[in-house]
Amino acid sequence: MGDPSRRAIFERLGHGACAVGELAAELPISRPAVSQHLKVLKQAGLVTDAAVGTRRVYRLNPAGIDALCAYFTHFWSTALSAYRDEAHRQAQEGTRTATEEQP
Repeated sequence: MGDPSRRAIFERLGHGACAVGELAAELPISRPAVSQHLKVLKQAGLVTDAAVGTRRVYRLNPAGIDALCAYFTHFWSTALSAYRDEAHRQAQEGTRTATEEQP
C-alpha cells in the first residue's frame, strides 16, 4: 500500500468492482501499470478477480481487508504500548535525576 497509485486503485475499488481498462481510464497510469498494481494487491489478499465475459473484474476482498485491519490494530497497539512504557521510563528517570540533583 506504499505506492500512491496502488492506494488510488484500492480506494477506487472501495466504490465498487471495476475492470482493468476502467481503472486505467480513471487514473493517470497505463493499463499495464494498473495490472501490475492489481497483481500486488491480489497477492496481498486485498483484492479478488473474476472473469466476466472477456474482462477481469476486480473487487476488494473483505477477508483480506479484515486481516489488514487486524494487523494494524495489533501493530499500533504494540507500538503505542512501547511508546507509553518508554515515556513512563523517561519520566521516572527524570524524577530520579531531579531528586538526586537537589541539595
